[in-house]
Amino acid sequence: MAITPKKPQQSHKIVQAAVQLFAHQGYHGTSTREIARLAEISENTLFRHFATKEEIFWTALRSRMDGLKLRRDVLDGIAESIDPEVIVPQILEQLVDTIILKPELLRLIAIAFIELHGRAAAVCYECLSPVFSSISRYLGTKIESGEMRNLDPVMVTTALISTGIMLPEICKLSNASAPTYSDDREAVRAFTKFWSDVLAPRVFATPSSYGRDAESPTRDQPTEPRLD
Repeated sequence: MAITPKKPQQSHKIVQAAVQLFAHQGYHGTSTREIARLAEISENTLFRHFATKEEIFWTALRSRMDGLKLRRDVLDGIAESIDPEVIVPQILEQLVDTIILKPELLRLIAIAFIELHGRAAAVCYECLSPVFSSISRYLGTKIESGEMRNLDPVMVTTALISTGIMLPEICKLSNASAPTYSDDREAVRAFTKFWSDVLAPRVFATPSSYGRDAESPTRDQPTEPRLD
């Protein structure tokens, strides 16, 4: 005798099917009948779990955005105010890993803003605000303590998150004939070095980082007095 899947299992199958179809066909290009067929259930059963097609879409988007929540070790490091050279790479690695493991996320976000308009901003804010706030507060603390440049923590956070989310695609754009980096870990290391130089050059950067001649004076080296 066939065993009827329990409701949580059916809901999960519906969401997974919806993620695939919405990400590849868009919101208006996907029907609930197609979602039900891919989930191997009837359309009537689908509507016992979700009242509308739009509800299915937002549930699918949230399921992928859950991966953007900061890991416990990163949150603990932020709470303990660990050095930026430790925290920044962890943030970038998690963002890149999320996009690699959940490639549908960027497509779903784009579809939400293009096809569903107003509510997209509210849903993205709901999902991303905790991550944004945690990173921004951490950077603000480090800026106030003098461990980082005197920059706007909100703008830095926005740029940092954008870098992490878009990093895999950005790497492809810089060289159409070959990948810029051998793998994503190498890309993370390169972007970490970049952000380290931007945020705290007095700690991380070397004269060569800025293209200076090796024999040129730096701010740590006294210059010869001028003889007028």
